[in-house]
Amino acid sequence: MASTRDASVDPKLLEILVCPLTKAPLRYDRERQELISDKAGLAYPIRDGIPIMLVDEAREIDDSERRK
Repeated sequence: MASTRDASVDPKLLEILVCPLTKAPLRYDRERQELISDKAGLAYPIRDGIPIMLVDEAREIDDSERRK
């Protein structure tokens, strides 16, 4: 059984997903297995290769993690 860290996300899925809060594009953090919304300042987890696109499940990111 693959660990969560080894799970991959379908690249085509990553192309169409947007932040549910801002509708802005997301960027993929492979190391942390998260989708980052710089505009919202949130990181959505990816569990077993499935993005969890719920604001309640996202963690807030600090300014050092944001891309300008």
